[in-house]
Amino acid sequence: RIYLSPTTSIMQFTILATLIASASAFTVGPFEVPTAVKAAVAGVAVTAGVAISPAFAGDVGAGEQVFNANCAACHAGGQNVIMPEKTLEKDALDSYLAGGRNEKSVMTQVTNGKNAMPAFGGRLSDEDIANVASYVIETS
Repeated sequence: RIYLSPTTSIMQFTILATLIASASAFTVGPFEVPTAVKAAVAGVAVTAGVAISPAFAGDVGAGEQVFNANCAACHAGGQNVIMPEKTLEKDALDSYLAGGRNEKSVMTQVTNGKNAMPAFGGRLSDEDIANVASYVIETS
């Protein structure tokens, strides 16, 4: 028998939980990780003190800089000077953002634009867009 210390076991399980949670952001063919499994993995990770985020998560601090340089003219303070009901607050993002309030949906809208919002896909790098999406979700 091999005996592992509780710390080693938690570390191994945490690594496994992180891998499963990152992989659960994606689906392949008809298979998708069941919601109960995602919830269990997230619960274990929280218990172990590990933050789990999808593989495309950007840098919130860098995203703030990108936001201030490119988005704040219309979205200062999380508001919207063109369409006041479409703010960057949680409820508005859930209601108006195609795909709901998540980084992937923000990245799609920033890249492609929509209505009065211009597309930034040709002006910002993919990394900048991922970073600003992380910032928007974190601060909403």
